[in-house]
Amino acid sequence: MSNQAATAAAPTTAQAPAPEPAPHGIGASVPAADARSKTEGTFPYAADLWAEGLLWGAVLRSPHPHARIVSIDTSHARTMPGVRAVITHEDVPGTPLYGRGRADRPVFASEVVRHHGEPIAAVAADHPDTARMAAAAVIVEYEVLDPVTDPEQAFEAEPLHPDGNLIRHIPLRHGDPNAVGEVVVEGLYRIGRQDPAPIGAEAGLAVPRPDGGVELYTASTDPHTDRDVLAACYGLPPERVKIVVTGVPGATADREDRGFQLPLGLLALKTGCPVKLTATREESFLGHAHRHPTLLRYRHHADAEGKLVKVEAQILLDAGAYADTSSDALAAAVAFACGPYVVPNAFIEGWAVRTNNPPSGHVRGEGAMQVCAAYEAQMDKLARKLGLDPAELRMRNVMATGDVLPTGQTVTCPAPVAELLQAVREHPLPPLPKDIPEEEWLLPGGPEGAGEPGAVRRGVGYGLGMVHMLGAEGADEVSTATVRVENGVGTVLCAAVETGQGFATLARQIVQETLGIDEVHVAPVDTDQPPAGAGCRGRHTWVSGGAVERAAKMVRTQLLQPLAQKFGMSTELLQISDGRITSYDGVLSTPVAEALQGKELWATAQCRPHPTEPLDGSGQGDAFVGLAFCAIRAVVDVDIELGSVRVVELAVAQDVGRVLNPAQLAARIEAGVTQGVGIALTENLRTPRGQVRHPDLTGYALPTALDAPDIQIVKLVEERDVVAPFGAKAVSAVPVVASPAAIASAVRAATGRPVNRLPIRPQAAVVTGQ
Repeated sequence: MSNQAATAAAPTTAQAPAPEPAPHGIGASVPAADARSKTEGTFPYAADLWAEGLLWGAVLRSPHPHARIVSIDTSHARTMPGVRAVITHEDVPGTPLYGRGRADRPVFASEVVRHHGEPIAAVAADHPDTARMAAAAVIVEYEVLDPVTDPEQAFEAEPLHPDGNLIRHIPLRHGDPNAVGEVVVEGLYRIGRQDPAPIGAEAGLAVPRPDGGVELYTASTDPHTDRDVLAACYGLPPERVKIVVTGVPGATADREDRGFQLPLGLLALKTGCPVKLTATREESFLGHAHRHPTLLRYRHHADAEGKLVKVEAQILLDAGAYADTSSDALAAAVAFACGPYVVPNAFIEGWAVRTNNPPSGHVRGEGAMQVCAAYEAQMDKLARKLGLDPAELRMRNVMATGDVLPTGQTVTCPAPVAELLQAVREHPLPPLPKDIPEEEWLLPGGPEGAGEPGAVRRGVGYGLGMVHMLGAEGADEVSTATVRVENGVGTVLCAAVETGQGFATLARQIVQETLGIDEVHVAPVDTDQPPAGAGCRGRHTWVSGGAVERAAKMVRTQLLQPLAQKFGMSTELLQISDGRITSYDGVLSTPVAEALQGKELWATAQCRPHPTEPLDGSGQGDAFVGLAFCAIRAVVDVDIELGSVRVVELAVAQDVGRVLNPAQLAARIEAGVTQGVGIALTENLRTPRGQVRHPDLTGYALPTALDAPDIQIVKLVEERDVVAPFGAKAVSAVPVVASPAAIASAVRAATGRPVNRLPIRPQAAVVTGQ
């Protein structure tokens, strides 16, 4: 370029605007570190793993929901070319049972099969097709037994398990049992079986170690607990089993079933070779836990003004074949059986029982979602009987901070339920179809649906939901994190798994905010790090985020201490802002990068919330660390001739404590609401006589982008919870809890039908005689 050209270009260059700084710290919409790779398809999922000398695994599963095993013949499978190992219950060197909270589930069935898809044997071979054929060649002789699939029959049936059929019974007693209201409504409700349906394949790789141990590379969401369970079954000390978390695509429940991990490691130990196992979609449906199908009977008492006097309920959870997290789900269901309403007298009976149905376990909002659908249906019935607006009836009964739960626990956290309900109630309704050009109409049943505009009725309904955060009933919630800064670059080491809830992004934001640095990395997770617990109920935002914050503040003190001493002041008089360290009087002002130059600083910290206690024999106790609330108004169009339903809009108001990442928070709420649409309208894993029917994504209808309604987040109440780090609350589960109830309420309003079952079947929305 000539000098003249360079001179001419100079002014243009000088006037070019400086690039916008990247989002930074708490309160900014910092993008997820893995967002680009997942969007572009380059993210390394667990199914992409590879190792030299790799063998392939396959699992033989029971075709029967209930049967006695007469014999297992593996001789044909063992002699097939390419087969390296065949294992059964006889090859489990450690404890043969495992489970969450209660070890009641066999690694491989030995005498009795208790559910369709239960593992019987596993095979390792040099090709995946060979492994599958060898698994199919294992000959099992069964004596087929009649399955117990109705949870009501489980009380009288022969024991399905040595521990019996009853997993837990909670009789909650609160107030005066003789209290009676002037108005009484009753209802019977059924909630179907929802599958978490992880989109990414459940897969893993096990690699034997020179010390006789094994390393597993899986998409675990609770690696330390998984390691301890696996080590006990392998007959190894925990330090010789390592889990490296890899390729987690997202989770709305337990991401990896331990019944999948256990055979994987056993095959690697047996063969001395790396073994890879990738579950088919059918195996995922058969193996991992589902939402508890639930039967609920309710009786609500109210006075003539609509104030609740007493709630009576019976709640029966179908746990499937094994206990899993059913005890926890039942505690949530019983505790929240009256919803976010003031109820002076409550008498709730809750049971979780074993059946020969597929196992139930942790799925987002477990327990709370099922009872929300029932108590909100009761509120609609009560409003109709009293001649009140459904929203007005709810407003007369909503809970607030300082009120008492039916468990006797005082609500000490912010509980702005009235504010949330008022926000969705006042939000403008979407336009009616008659106000939209006919060619733009979206009728129930889709663009090519057979419905007629004249048969469409619009309904508006409400759902108020609540969930608890963290573990409950004395669970020890603790997490450990280390923050290290070297040459101005931060690294966070914490075994909190990023499952899509945004912890890795939050950890970066915390360190950026506390230390004033831009570049922060979150290290991969494995069990060589201290434990951080499971990634559910918002615990990583609270507990692991709290540990990162404490560690970052300790590093901050290490950074500021020399400067404070040099200028004769305390570190409290120094602040970090906009990448600079400044003193209160302006004497000191230096870039953070300069102060960190050549230094390596690090600190480790723990966060442990205040303790809780188990519910006693009357269902009383301070069982929960914190609560989160949500109000949703649903607008639906229903074709009353066909029974098809279109969700037009869901208006959401939620109590979030504090917004840490606006874009991420909105995405989590929208995802939870959409998951609720599936529960309300399409998702039901059918299991006639215990047999899983259509275990695939053709027979199991997940909502797609075309099914997602217009979601309006009309209000986020930022009233900080003083006991929570940052004051923030969990945001993902409570929209899942409230949205199915709101949609069912809207369908009731449109049709006048009771709608007492989820998902809503077409015949429940058909109105005859119109």
